[in-house]
Amino acid sequence: MDSFRLMPEGCISKILSLTSPKDAAQSSAVSQTFMSAAESDVVWESFLPSDYEDIVSTSDSPMDFPSKKQLYFSLCNSPILLDGGKLSFSLDKKTGKKCFMVAARELGITWGNTPAYWEWLSHLNSRFSEVAKLKRVCWLDIRGKIKTRVLSKRTEYFAYLVFKFGDSFYGLGSVNSVVRFVDSESDNEAERRANVVSFVGQGPRSMLPMERDDGWLELKLGNFFNDTGEDGDVEARLMEIQYLRWKHGLIVQGIEFRPE
Repeated sequence: MDSFRLMPEGCISKILSLTSPKDAAQSSAVSQTFMSAAESDVVWESFLPSDYEDIVSTSDSPMDFPSKKQLYFSLCNSPILLDGGKLSFSLDKKTGKKCFMVAARELGITWGNTPAYWEWLSHLNSRFSEVAKLKRVCWLDIRGKIKTRVLSKRTEYFAYLVFKFGDSFYGLGSVNSVVRFVDSESDNEAERRANVVSFVGQGPRSMLPMERDDGWLELKLGNFFNDTGEDGDVEARLMEIQYLRWKHGLIVQGIEFRPE
């Protein structure tokens, strides 16, 4: 460590930029020089996505932060809305990889525009202006797509349905879920390898909902590897179209794609 004390602050910043956000934050405790180096824009800009300026410039709300570190943690802790509020963007705090949530209004929900089956309303705790509330259907089919080119490259992603239960709900038991590259696999092919997950009941933890830090629940739909971002659209789908029992009380905020 003595040799590091003799190094110029700029060199230390460059070294820290090759580590991770966690390592950079912890290095602040080493010395005053490290603390100053770890706060520099050189370090924290290296943890931001290469296209962060383009993303931030399209935010529905103006963003102005005095340092790249503040911008980084703001994007980790406070998702921003893009595309007229149809999409939210944030960063994974540990890695700086991109996370996106597709708003319920942008999902493909069968019968979603039929007032007898679904209703659209505001929700105090939603990041979007509208959520979809299930009134009564027997055919449950929800799809969300995102372009692989906007995601972090060479990254394993998982897709989650982000939801709540209404004051009353029924018929929400086991369902099928699958994630596919739209250009590479047909609906029928994907359905044959679909996973079984469950809104309620017992089973492996990966099959059941988990509570999120924001108070919503999430149900894991599947995963995929985003290599170079050249696979076109990736689609996450949740469905119960076999037993056709009546279902009620599901409140959908969106489908989130995030690294794991």
